[in-house]
Amino acid sequence: MSIPSSRTPRTGLVGYVPGAWDMFHIGHLNILRRAKEQCDHLIAGVVTDEVLLASKGKLPVVPLEERLEIVGALRCVDEVVTDIAADKVVMWRELGGFDVLFKGDDWKGTPKGDRLETGMASVGAKVMYFPYTVHTSSTLLRAYISGNA
Repeated sequence: MSIPSSRTPRTGLVGYVPGAWDMFHIGHLNILRRAKEQCDHLIAGVVTDEVLLASKGKLPVVPLEERLEIVGALRCVDEVVTDIAADKVVMWRELGGFDVLFKGDDWKGTPKGDRLETGMASVGAKVMYFPYTVHTSSTLLRAYISGNA
């Protein structure tokens, strides 16, 4: 199934929220809803299998095309794109810019969060953190399914 690249024009404050969106759960929905409340146009980036393998050391359970379709079907998402890079400055350039990048607060104050903030500041974008949903995560779901929970 083909996903429309954008349901609405990019006007006003443009937000970007990257993620694996693997085994979609309430934590994913929470960050997308909160992000949409903070911007006029929300772009959700679905990270490729290759980038996930390089950054997390494991492949997603749900294939990229299905993750794109799931995230793109949500009312709070105005546009869904394939996220091709761990470096979000690359995605900022690919998308022609955005004003704010949204992330879970598990990144805040970490080396990877600091790198993200520095990179976004270098192109004039800011990073906004939302509370991480600790009781549900794809990592916990994987552990539960494999019997290691």
